[in-house]
Amino acid sequence: MKTLRNGEFFGQTNETLIFDGLTITDTEYTHSFVDWHYHENPYFTFLLQGNMTERNKKESYDCSAGTLLYHHWEDAHYNIKPDIFTRGFHIEITEEWFKKFQLSKDQTEGSFMIKNPSSKLLIHQIFKESKINNDSFELSIHQLLLNIFSHLSNQKEHCEKKPVWVKQIDEILHETSTEKLNLTGLSKTLNIHPMHLSRDFQKYFQCNLGEYLRKLKVEKSLKLLNEYESLSEVALESGFSDQSHFIRCFKENIGITPLKYRKILK
Repeated sequence: MKTLRNGEFFGQTNETLIFDGLTITDTEYTHSFVDWHYHENPYFTFLLQGNMTERNKKESYDCSAGTLLYHHWEDAHYNIKPDIFTRGFHIEITEEWFKKFQLSKDQTEGSFMIKNPSSKLLIHQIFKESKINNDSFELSIHQLLLNIFSHLSNQKEHCEKKPVWVKQIDEILHETSTEKLNLTGLSKTLNIHPMHLSRDFQKYFQCNLGEYLRKLKVEKSLKLLNEYESLSEVALESGFSDQSHFIRCFKENIGITPLKYRKILK
């Protein structure tokens, strides 16, 4: 089985940044099939464009633009890609980085898909910072990455303690984020008291219900920026009431306007 060393990925890597124990790459996937292999370091894969299927020893993932995966070190997997342009953004993390920030690289086990919109929006911010590449980009990327690991740690801590409604509401919100939702209706669907839902949502999602919905909408808009030329269409398809609200929420979560992000992505 092939072992890929630090910074190595199958395909055409068009940009590489290496600093302080991190290797960040922007890669076009050119292989229709990549056989079983593993990487010497843990890393994140964020699919910027296209589609692929990934399979590890436990699960298979159908990945489209916006998919975020975490790969544990030396965790074997293979990939299948259709005949379309597919592009991935990777953040590879050495053992030295974990030691520097007093984290264990084994605290996050296995390989898995990350669906939390807060974590995915942080990855978008890391992508943005890597492209802007100003005097403070290294500091910003370290901070954003530590925030992601904090999310993963909180998720692991609450995993066994989560009541059934937590998974149910997360599925509902992901499926209906563009629809008009209200606390009373959600409470009836989940069969819990509105006060209980309002009080405990923050505990399991690290933000309130309204903030979580806005993050889901911004996340969806990021997938649509290359599909629609008009920002008003992107806003409508993402579930925002109007373009100005969309732009305001986008800038709050990503740090720049949708048009500036679209230019960076291209």
